[in-house]
Amino acid sequence: MKVYPKILQCDERGQVVIPKKIRDELNIKEGTGFFGYIIENEGIFLKVIPYKELKDNSKALDEIKKKAKKLGINPENIDKSIKKYQRKEEMKKV
Repeated sequence: MKVYPKILQCDERGQVVIPKKIRDELNIKEGTGFFGYIIENEGIFLKVIPYKELKDNSKALDEIKKKAKKLGINPENIDKSIKKYQRKEEMKKV
């Protein structure tokens, strides 16, 4: 994993621009899909995903959990975030 120490800012609409160097390396083009995760007390984690996997995020979550410590993310916060999201999804169904 390469690290690009750059501070990113969001605009008034909450949009953040991914630097060109990162977009080029990850082959991110207009329309590229991402899983966006809120990691409790940490921040936002974006995972580039192939189009065919857009509906199944379990594979991406497993990868994030495996690499959490390397990314400086507390694995417990990932689990908290997943449970919080699942509760919200269950509430929508009621």
